[in-house]
Amino acid sequence: MTYLGGLLIFNLLLILGGAFTFTNAVEWFGRRFGFNQGAVGSIFAAVGTALPETMVPVIAIFFGSQADHSTEIGIGAILGAPFMLITIGFMVTGTAALLFSRRRAFGSEVVLERKLFLRDIKSFLLFYSLSYLAAFVPRGFLQRSIALILVLGYLIYVYKTVNEDSGEIGEVEPLIFTPQRTIPRIRAILLQLAISLLLIVVGAKYFVANLTQLAHLIGISPMALSLVITPIATELPEKFNSVVWMKSGKDTLAVGNITGAMVFQSSVITSIGIIFTPWHLSTDVVLSGIMAFFAALAALFLVNSWRRLSAWTLIFNGCIYIFYLIYIFNRRIA
Repeated sequence: MTYLGGLLIFNLLLILGGAFTFTNAVEWFGRRFGFNQGAVGSIFAAVGTALPETMVPVIAIFFGSQADHSTEIGIGAILGAPFMLITIGFMVTGTAALLFSRRRAFGSEVVLERKLFLRDIKSFLLFYSLSYLAAFVPRGFLQRSIALILVLGYLIYVYKTVNEDSGEIGEVEPLIFTPQRTIPRIRAILLQLAISLLLIVVGAKYFVANLTQLAHLIGISPMALSLVITPIATELPEKFNSVVWMKSGKDTLAVGNITGAMVFQSSVITSIGIIFTPWHLSTDVVLSGIMAFFAALAALFLVNSWRRLSAWTLIFNGCIYIFYLIYIFNRRIA
């Protein structure tokens, strides 16, 4: 048990180091190529740091077996990731806003590009709804059509995000790999991006493996693992990235990193599950979807009505996940 704990801490440090260098590199990538905040936060950072949680369902679906509940784990990981992001991801971001409020220009208030945030949440609600709808239509043409719509929908989302004026990135700290250069070379940026992603993927992969061993020792079921424990490990890069950006007062990048990952997970990754699995959803998965939908609607309403987000609003979303955890474990004990 102690040995596993040490490995978990080491893997966590790998993820943390990778996320820290990744945020620095992806900002320079966006600045050198002239991309806006939306493209950097909601697409490049979101998709890049989504690699760890993307690996879990892909490996489970294509390389697992029925005997070890691989399909069940894959489906749970696919639909559990967005739920984790909009609850715990938002809570960590809101907590960071509170912790660094004294050094932030707007204190604990989260100031972001409203139009970009609303598009991310609306896109997520649409894609996530279609993902669950696919479980209740006949297997075959209709499910494949929904999967195709999800992929095409994400491509449209990317096009709009890249071509919309959502503001510039602003000041960027010197590139970690070449701190002596005022403007780093593109090859240095790409090298730092590649190494950062490698650290994140390797760290997350072994974090999940060690966490899985620990869960089996404790006696947690495969579905509970895929819905609760695995997303906590694999979503760490997004959370670390958002903390770094909240500390720097780059709220649009911090929140966009999470909402962009939600959009990617609920469209492209979900389409893989719909096509290559039976896509049968358990009661636990359906309940997590309802709660994620509620959390997204609440955020949408607040930004639409009050035109702002507070740190406490983001933290409230985390309480939704805590209630779900209590339900899951009480049901397992009963």
